[in-house]
Amino acid sequence: MAKLSFDLVTLRKANASRTAARTAPPRKPYTRTRAERLAAGRALRGAHPRSTHAALADADRDVLRLLKASNAGRLEHLVPIRYGRMLHSPFAFMRGAAAVMAHDLGQAAHTGIVTQLCGDCHLNNFGGYASPERELLFGINDFDETLPGPFEWDVKRLAASFAIAAREQNIAERDCVYAAQAVARSYRTHMLEYAAAGVLELWYAKIDVGTLVQISKSPQTRRRRERMLRDSGQSAVALGKLADSSTGAPRFIDRPPLIYHPQGHEDFHEEIRRFWKHYVESLPEERRTLLDHFRLADVAVKVVGVGSVGTRCAIALLMADDGQALVLQFKEARRSVYEPFAGRSHYHNHGLRVVVGQRLMQSQSDIFLGFSHVDSLKADFYVRQLRDMKVALDFEDMSAGEFIEYADACGWVLARAHARAGDPGLIAGYLGRSDVFDRAIGSFAHKYADQNEADYAALVAAVQSGRVKAAVESAPTRKPKAPGKRVDAPAPNK
Repeated sequence: MAKLSFDLVTLRKANASRTAARTAPPRKPYTRTRAERLAAGRALRGAHPRSTHAALADADRDVLRLLKASNAGRLEHLVPIRYGRMLHSPFAFMRGAAAVMAHDLGQAAHTGIVTQLCGDCHLNNFGGYASPERELLFGINDFDETLPGPFEWDVKRLAASFAIAAREQNIAERDCVYAAQAVARSYRTHMLEYAAAGVLELWYAKIDVGTLVQISKSPQTRRRRERMLRDSGQSAVALGKLADSSTGAPRFIDRPPLIYHPQGHEDFHEEIRRFWKHYVESLPEERRTLLDHFRLADVAVKVVGVGSVGTRCAIALLMADDGQALVLQFKEARRSVYEPFAGRSHYHNHGLRVVVGQRLMQSQSDIFLGFSHVDSLKADFYVRQLRDMKVALDFEDMSAGEFIEYADACGWVLARAHARAGDPGLIAGYLGRSDVFDRAIGSFAHKYADQNEADYAALVAAVQSGRVKAAVESAPTRKPKAPGKRVDAPAPNK
């Protein structure tokens, strides 16, 4: 394939109009007082009691059929890798089965209190990321499935993820449930605070990664996290692991099937030019000016994540005249797994849906966050920096106490995101000051962890029987612990 290199400034047109045909959702100005919204939330308890959140929807569904349906439109040769990554553990299965949980949540009654959802709200989608001022913030960092929907769907998926992950560490079942309850308790108590806060105070609120150090009661945990933050506070991707410049211009190193340059596409360069033109036009003018300093040197396909495997993802290498490199990722944005249950997105481009959701829920977002489209593929994309100062906590090193502390932090982050994008008064009024909701969510998480294990077992059996083809890239890096004795979860208050 010919060398790819051109100046991004050549893509710009004088007085270029901003991307057209942006269909925004209808606006509903706040007309009720804070007291009226709190009262309206309390009134909703009659139609949907908080204790009912402990229940699961009817799980009489074919999980393999749901997974197969979620593969529609994915690159077929990558689907076995997706299944292989889901086989790693029940938690890995949950990560890849967002469509299954969306189906389960969509079948159950809900409060109707709508806010912007993360959509794929599990503990591995929380962590540190860089603000434009290069400050490490703590928050949600994945928004592929973002969509307006009932607030409790995010809370339930996050709580269930803690119960499932804690089980993998063979933490006592009671503590698994307490971690799930901690998500709900932290969410509820912080939502009460946000409901009483000023609008601008809430909008400017942020949580930095130092919070993860401060909340820990263990000196050993604090020291370990401080070291992690020092080691992870890098401003750029380690380019040497991705690219080679020994033969001249830097170029991504092919490691098929996970990283490779597409072959046999005669119109590839022209497609990239059109893609970048639309992407640059999606950015504010000052960000376009910044990109004028870079030229696009290389593009390669890169397989990422678990649930994203099989979707079209690529990385782009940009070089400035001073030799500074910038690595961007563009990732296919398909319809949210919640659309069948919460309604279609108002936006014409799913990349724009992701961008808007991320900017709503994060206190600050990547300055290169934008969107585009590939006409020949009929596919939408969003663009962001690749691993820009990202920090992730390894739950495999967490004790029961650390799980509960981290669950508290994630519940806090989710409350801030939902309050910023929705109506904190309405949510707080519904949740109230008692622990009824917390205990119900703990019970739900316990039951859903059982359901997830049954679904995981169904996938394992299908692979072993040959019904499903999976490509396992490598064995787990650590052996599972000996199973511990499970105890019944605490029952929710009535």
